[in-house]
Amino acid sequence: MPLARGLAAGVRRRGAFLPLVVLVLPLLLLLHLISSPRPRSPSAPLRGTGGEPQPACDYADGEWTRDASAGSELRYDQTCREIFKGWNCLANGKRNGRELLRWRWKPAGCELPRLDPLRFLELHKNSSIGFVGDSLNRNMFVSLVCMLKGASGEVRKWRPAGADRGFTFLRYNLTLAYHRTNLLVRYGRWSASPNGGPLESLGYKKGYRIDVDVPDQTWAEAPSFHDVLIFNTGHWWWAPSKFDPVQTPMLFFEKGRPIIPPLLPPAGLDLALKHMMIFVNKAMKPDGVKFFRTQSPRHFEGGDWNEGGSCQRDQPLSSEEVEGFFALENNGTNIEARLVNHHLMMALEKSTFKVLNITHMSEFRADAHPSTTGGKKHDDCMHWCLPGPTDTWNDLLAANLWQLRVSLTKGETFT
Repeated sequence: MPLARGLAAGVRRRGAFLPLVVLVLPLLLLLHLISSPRPRSPSAPLRGTGGEPQPACDYADGEWTRDASAGSELRYDQTCREIFKGWNCLANGKRNGRELLRWRWKPAGCELPRLDPLRFLELHKNSSIGFVGDSLNRNMFVSLVCMLKGASGEVRKWRPAGADRGFTFLRYNLTLAYHRTNLLVRYGRWSASPNGGPLESLGYKKGYRIDVDVPDQTWAEAPSFHDVLIFNTGHWWWAPSKFDPVQTPMLFFEKGRPIIPPLLPPAGLDLALKHMMIFVNKAMKPDGVKFFRTQSPRHFEGGDWNEGGSCQRDQPLSSEEVEGFFALENNGTNIEARLVNHHLMMALEKSTFKVLNITHMSEFRADAHPSTTGGKKHDDCMHWCLPGPTDTWNDLLAANLWQLRVSLTKGETFT
């Protein structure tokens, strides 16, 4: 049963010219984005003692506070089989694996309720929730699966079309699925044609073809299947190790033809976001719910992941340290999150997508990455320990879904 319909029923019953690109890209990015603000999140309810929504609250604005009981009252532990080995900080013996759980996000002026697994299952029975994006969305997906498994062990592995993995909680007929996609749009290797062409005339010999108007097949059917979708896209768009601007540049195509003059990656991202949002709006069920999660921050110190960068902190960052890590004017290793968010918020401004703003709350958590645990050859300062901060992302998801439910009961529009 579609989520919104189910909720209502519950009430009613992308040659010569290339070196220049390499030189000017960072400068263009910085000049274009240096004044961009942090994204704002939509309002979310304050849950009162009786469970009823109270005046709206900005969950993205707040601080992490010590919660002495949190570390002892785990939502799930290292035995959850769905946790990717490299993220299982408790099983891998991370020095602060349990200590990092003793922090709770406290929004300014309200409380962010912890997701109640049993209540979540009850509220979303007979529906399907899909996560679409890169491994950071898998991080979030696994967090939710592990939390819900603690309340209902009757789970069957099942993958909807294109999904990388998925599970159905049988007693509640609730399906959770993860659709892996790095850029949201289709891409593949491109080589110059011996017969020449627009890109060949500019000196391009090879690269990656990015079709900004074609969804990746791994999730193309997801909008017509899922009742709730949570999208993300980010670090692959700023990944020279994956798309080298000289050796293997991103070459953007639209309507099957190369875009001339070629676009820089930020402009390609803008086009991809525009087209994918149009696609989702057309393909998704009329009462489907669409979220876009803001960018997950990284916490490399001393260089990027392939430059000896590390993340060995045991405590969350202070507000001053956060700005040192992420301020755009520093043009440092970790500014990617705010760069991506600038493009994302422009694309979302007039859309019907809801925003899950997890960036600022996550910027503090330099202590909660797997680092070198699990036998890694370099520090993983991008993904998150499980259990860890992505559990709080799911608290935010649950709160937004609850607000939607409340809005439907009142006949209001959720924005």
